Amino acid sequence: MGWAQLAGNHPYEFLRLHIPARANALGGSSMAIWDNDLNLANGNPAAINAGMHKQLSFNHVNFVSDLKYGQFGYAHKLKKFGTLSYGLQYFSYGKFDGRDEYDEQTGNFKASDYALNIAIGKPINKDSSLNIGVALKTIYSQYDIYKSFGNAIDVGLTYHNKKNFVVSVLAKNYGRQWRTYNYTNNQNKLPFDVQIGLSKKVAKAPFRVLVVYDELFNWNLNYTSPLSENTTNDPFSNEQQVKTEKEIRKEKRQESISKFAKHLTFGTEILLTKNFNIRLGYNYRKSNEMALPDRRVINGFSAGFSMKISKFHFNYAFSKFALNGNSHTFGITTNLNYFSKH
Repeated sequence: MGWAQLAGNHPYEFLRLHIPARANALGGSSMAIWDNDLNLANGNPAAINAGMHKQLSFNHVNFVSDLKYGQFGYAHKLKKFGTLSYGLQYFSYGKFDGRDEYDEQTGNFKASDYALNIAIGKPINKDSSLNIGVALKTIYSQYDIYKSFGNAIDVGLTYHNKKNFVVSVLAKNYGRQWRTYNYTNNQNKLPFDVQIGLSKKVAKAPFRVLVVYDELFNWNLNYTSPLSENTTNDPFSNEQQVKTEKEIRKEKRQESISKFAKHLTFGTEILLTKNFNIRLGYNYRKSNEMALPDRRVINGFSAGFSMKISKFHFNYAFSKFALNGNSHTFGITTNLNYFSKH
């Protein structure tokens, strides 16, 4: 039985989160886009290229409630070995009121996660249409007095051509804990994921479309919701209801479609001008898992924009998670070459 590796089952779950505003506006992934934006390096090391040389980026996410996370990034081209990207990823859970088993106050404490990421990307064929990338993540996590340390790697491969068609394959967060929170030798598996995605800039139209399929080796992403109706009894007579074969086949077909859709993320970029574009995205799994039986809201939808003013690129994303759960991402990117004297 292949149950989903859902949030909470692994250490360092913050590694699953998509940080840049561009990714969040596109439904949660930008791993199959090819251009010179350093923010793409966070989602796929195979997106790192020489056009990102000397770029600086910063993204900050006001997550649900008072949770906050973000990342700093920088890229530098090497003469022979490709382009290096450096990043510091953080997640802050806020301040907590500490209490002992007798409900006596023990003082406030904080909880946070960090990952120092070093990645490299380079072309591996003559026409530079095939790029490979590898990222090493050094992870440190502390919740009050409990600390953990680990490492993870991402490996990606991206193909792109002159017709603006891109295909990417990514294996991410493969690694282990070297030190657990309770100092035991029972290291837990990290939130490993394999993804495949593609994007296409529509010819003679200002659109780029993107689709990503995640959890490639984990078909069943369902979970048991506490709101699920598990009874098969009639609500009036309390007698057990017997479904016909047609109804059973229909339910199985709908369940298979739903399982497939839970792997998909859709996004589009409307490239209005060279310095301004609009982004839209949809994540079916977020929509399905955050839905309430008596309320219809736009869970799983996201939107954002990017604009360049002078020497800076500003990015924003709004993501709808639940009825009262919204996320706002703010990003800024620049290039040190803009400030160099010629």
